[in-house]
Amino acid sequence: MAEGLLEVRDLRKRFGGVAATDDVSLTVAAGELHALIGPNGAGKTTLIHQLSGALSPDSGSIAFTGREVTRTSMHERVALGLARSYQVTSIFADFTVLENIALAVQARSGSSMRFWRAVAQDKALYDEARSFVEQVGLGGREHLAARALAHGEQRQLEVGLALATRTRLLLLDEPMAGLGADESQAMTRMIARLKGTVSVLLVEHDMTAVFELADCISVLVAGRIIASGTPQEIRTNAEVRRAYLGEELAA
Repeated sequence: MAEGLLEVRDLRKRFGGVAATDDVSLTVAAGELHALIGPNGAGKTTLIHQLSGALSPDSGSIAFTGREVTRTSMHERVALGLARSYQVTSIFADFTVLENIALAVQARSGSSMRFWRAVAQDKALYDEARSFVEQVGLGGREHLAARALAHGEQRQLEVGLALATRTRLLLLDEPMAGLGADESQAMTRMIARLKGTVSVLLVEHDMTAVFELADCISVLVAGRIIASGTPQEIRTNAEVRRAYLGEELAA
C-alpha cells in the first residue's frame, strides 16, 4: 500500500456555534489524486485553509511526510513541499507568464537577486521555469503578460506557480470555478497530466471532472467526512446519495 503523504487526524475548527470541521480524519497517499467533495458550506475551503497553514485548527493534528506540521507557518509548509492554489486567481498580472513562473522558481531556490540579471545569465532558472510553463499547457504563451491570458489560462498559470515550488502535494481549491465548458476541459486535461508526477488534493464541484480524475474521493458534509473510497464506491454509496449527490450520479 502507498504510504500516507498527508495524515489528518480529528481536525476541529469552530466559528461560534458552527463546526466548520468536526473531527475530520483524512489520508492522502503518495502519488494519489484525492478529491474532496461536498455541498456549499460543508467546510471544504476551511479544511484546505488548515492544511495549508492559513488557518489554525482548534484541535487535531496534521502530518506531512511524517512530520507534524499542525502549527507550522504557510511558508514552512511550502518549503516542505505542500502548496496550494486558490478559488480566486492570484498571479502577477503585469509580469509575463515566464516571469511569473521564474519568480516562483527563484523564491524556492533562495537566489533573490538573480532574477534581475540578464536572461542569458539566468539560463538555468529560465530553463526550469519554461519546463513548468509547458507542464501547465501554456507553451507558446510564455511572453504574454499574465493579464492578457484568458481566465482559464490564468488558472493554469496559478497551478504552475504552485508546481514551481517543487511541491510534493498540491492543494487545488475549485480550479474549475468560473470557467466555461472548454476551459474546464482544458483544466481537467492539465490536471490529468499531473497525475503520477505530484500528489493532489482536489476540491471541486464539477462532478464530471472529479469522477474522471480521482483515485479516491472523500465526501464532507456539515464539517464531517461521511465516506471515503474509490469513485465507484462513492457513486454507489447510499448515504452519499442521500446527503449530497442524489441523482447527479445516475448517469
